[in-house]
Amino acid sequence: MPQHRRPPGAQAADAVLALLAALGPTPAAAAPPTPGTPTPTGPATARFVPGPCPRTPEPIEALATARCGYLEVPENRSRPGGRTIRLAAAVIPAASPKPAQDPVVFMSGGPGGETFDDIPYLVSSGLNRDRDLIVMAQRGNLYDRPHLACPELDRFYAASVGLPSYTPRTERLMLDAVKRCRDRLTADGTDLSAYNSTENAADFADLRTALGIKQWNVYGHSYGSNLALTYLRLHPQGVRAVALDSIAPAQSVSLPFAWASAREGLANLYQACAAEPRCNSRYPDLERTLNEQVRKLDAHPLTLNVRPPGGADPVKVVLDGGALVNLLVAKAVPFKDVPAAIDEIARGHPDRFAEARAAGAVQVTGQTAHGLTNSVVCSEWVPDHTASDVLVAGRRAFPDWPDPVLAQAPQLAFQDQACRLWNVPDRTAAQRAAPAAPVPTLFLNGTFDMKTGPSWARQTARTLPGSTTVQIPGIGHWTVPQSPCARKVLASFLTRPTAPDTGCVADLPWEPFTITPK
Repeated sequence: MPQHRRPPGAQAADAVLALLAALGPTPAAAAPPTPGTPTPTGPATARFVPGPCPRTPEPIEALATARCGYLEVPENRSRPGGRTIRLAAAVIPAASPKPAQDPVVFMSGGPGGETFDDIPYLVSSGLNRDRDLIVMAQRGNLYDRPHLACPELDRFYAASVGLPSYTPRTERLMLDAVKRCRDRLTADGTDLSAYNSTENAADFADLRTALGIKQWNVYGHSYGSNLALTYLRLHPQGVRAVALDSIAPAQSVSLPFAWASAREGLANLYQACAAEPRCNSRYPDLERTLNEQVRKLDAHPLTLNVRPPGGADPVKVVLDGGALVNLLVAKAVPFKDVPAAIDEIARGHPDRFAEARAAGAVQVTGQTAHGLTNSVVCSEWVPDHTASDVLVAGRRAFPDWPDPVLAQAPQLAFQDQACRLWNVPDRTAAQRAAPAAPVPTLFLNGTFDMKTGPSWARQTARTLPGSTTVQIPGIGHWTVPQSPCARKVLASFLTRPTAPDTGCVADLPWEPFTITPK
């Protein structure tokens, strides 16, 4: 078994780590309330309790030198005397022997994505090079108590690769999984209305106070950028700088937003292929070819037996128009291969897309906190528009695609129906306010991002004076782990928030597209 060595900056973090230890209960102290039970009297207060790092399925090297524990907070701050919950957290020491005193706190995507699994990407991207890195699982995530997993939905998603995307049967199976998960979570006493961005933001505010940190920097990606904006609006105290990667602006995110983002990312990919002589020569009608395939597969889906990656047994795969669109938006096929994959499927060779679809049959049951996902989506993204608004937005973005495909937002099918079952209060009015804090803010977006289009950064920056917007050519969702230039810009921003060095972006090429023989 390999031995783990403390990095050079570990000693410099000892002051913070000693503080964490001091925050824990002494042997004579009363035992903390059991998570999921009411506090004895009065409102619960937040505190950090040191403890072991989570046991992850695959060892995470950075956790060997990290100081871990959990933040104990009220489940619902509007209900004094209610139960408390525990959120897993880790402080990863800086690699530098002389780290800055303002750490970086990470807000992960999703909502509901596994946070600790992101640590290797953060460390390899240099987030703890000059500062301690703080990671906390958002409420309901894996390693929290309670964990809002929905194995029922994991099993549905694994089976859905063999189902048509948007038929009544597929809808019925999904809604049945949603209902069974909701019934199970609420039977355990979970207040699903308390799992929202306002409470998430308050958790991070409490974490900063509980750790005794005077000032820190915030880095959030995807939904984490949404949460970071909510946090900046509600809790600007102690925030030195905010970096937003693949912006999902809290004041704009909705199901129609998904179609605008898909169009922008795909249009940028078309333009990049047209600007690359070999790609333009080999795939001169890329947009028309994809439009034809979406229509063709919607009318006549393909049913195939395909072996998922990793050598598992072949599974039944249905490849229809909705599946094709969802695979593109999810970056299930690498961007450099997308023109070739579109050309191949038009020539009767759907292997790239079919194998990407088959990969969905391999789900890690219980890892994703679908309960948090549904509570955020159903309270903050869905209530302020109608189902017809989604179709209108889809037609505006892709007028040549069929209505059955456009009626469902990509990667967010049947959400109106699911949200009626999930039944949490409408919080859109609270979320639609734009932050206006005078805090240096960096926006990083990839030009090929089909989940959160890069133009949303410019719109969001209007209310944030002194912000910097950067687009990384040829990169999709979550730029920093994928782009050395994005990492350089982020490091410069953390050093000089008001004057980051963005010079590496000029004339930055994208990865050349794959060219297949005719």
